[in-house]
Amino acid sequence: MLPESARVRIVGAGLAGSEAALVLSSAGVSVELIEMRPHRASPAHAGSSFAELVCSNSLGSEKPETGKGLLKAELRALGCNLLSIAESVRVPAGMALAVDRERFGERVTEAIAQRGNIRVNRCEQRSIPDESPAILACGPLPSEALGESIRAMFGSDGFYFYDAISPIVDASTIDPACSFIGDRYGDGVGDYLNLPMSKEEYDVFFEALMSARTVPARTFETEQHFEGCMPIEALGARGAETLLFGPFKPVGLRDPRTGSRPHAVVQLRKENVQGSMYNMVGFQTKLAWPEQARVFRMIPALRNAEFLRYGSVHRNSYIDSRHHLLPTLECRERPGLYFAGQVTGVEGYIESIASGFAAGTFVANSLRGESPPPFPADTMIGALLRFVTTPAEGAFQPMNANFGLLPEPAPGKKKERRGRQVAAALESIASYRSESFSFDPFCVK
Repeated sequence: MLPESARVRIVGAGLAGSEAALVLSSAGVSVELIEMRPHRASPAHAGSSFAELVCSNSLGSEKPETGKGLLKAELRALGCNLLSIAESVRVPAGMALAVDRERFGERVTEAIAQRGNIRVNRCEQRSIPDESPAILACGPLPSEALGESIRAMFGSDGFYFYDAISPIVDASTIDPACSFIGDRYGDGVGDYLNLPMSKEEYDVFFEALMSARTVPARTFETEQHFEGCMPIEALGARGAETLLFGPFKPVGLRDPRTGSRPHAVVQLRKENVQGSMYNMVGFQTKLAWPEQARVFRMIPALRNAEFLRYGSVHRNSYIDSRHHLLPTLECRERPGLYFAGQVTGVEGYIESIASGFAAGTFVANSLRGESPPPFPADTMIGALLRFVTTPAEGAFQPMNANFGLLPEPAPGKKKERRGRQVAAALESIASYRSESFSFDPFCVK
């Protein structure tokens, strides 16, 4: 039973905050939605509409055999509001869901304005709300004051302010004939997958890397990189030999095929326990995504590689969700405070919408005195939230929806395995909604 006084403050009317507000509204919860624009703009936003898409008008592929496509299929089955709005203002984009950005923002703003139990407060939230429950969906560029408040709660080690992301490769697409497992000097237990290159192969790769197209910095970003997270193309600009002392360093490694040290070695590290995803160590880059696929496939072991996530380097803020959030996106240190959107470490438009939907449903059910379990691990939404909230060692990096997050399917051809994963996910989502939801999250008319 929902208490009459049930009220939630949401900070941020971006993709995650807007979706969470609509979900809570449909559950009968009163919402105060705090948005600082237009009185105070973030460096990335241009307008005052809610759920503004700042980088692209595409929400990614519609194919359920892709990570973003499966996530969309799950959100449709669950009753996602912003996905419905996106479909109402879509523009032709082949198998992708692209929208008219201006109309999308206007429709989301209108949908929220039409809800009698959502009160919009256009002001800057300068600190973490004292009220409980509350959802912090401030996006990757909170105001300076709010950012400092978050840092004060989690410490500098728990709040990152710059993304330096390396690509992730589908393990099943790496050529085992051109790679070997081993740690430098034989230390360790074989945590790295090594991709050796001859001098000729490295020279061809280097030439392609230096001529590849990069993504220009956003207007508010200063091209100032830390030595520990420099893009590989920036390192390469210092000379061909520089990379051989960095991410291509062959020292301490011997190729079992030849018994000698290769000219260059790219190291990959497991991204998850199952070993279905490998992270390209030290390969943060500002290359455009098509260029990353073209250039990195010049590494012999990656000729047929499928990239589950591309690399990037850009200014963003996000918390170390693995150590500070429960699987329900509730803060471990302060019960009643939830986080949603890119500040949690989910990467991408549809992923942010999904986290807002999840936070809204978790808060709504909590107010009703119910404790539904986290979304199933064999669903894309469940696997993504599980990844960003499961404690792990090492530096935390944002993650997008991809099939490497899902449990490994039974052996078979790739298309068959992918089909089984899709079927299992959609079946689990249908069961989860019928068993765990006591209200309809969908309220957009």
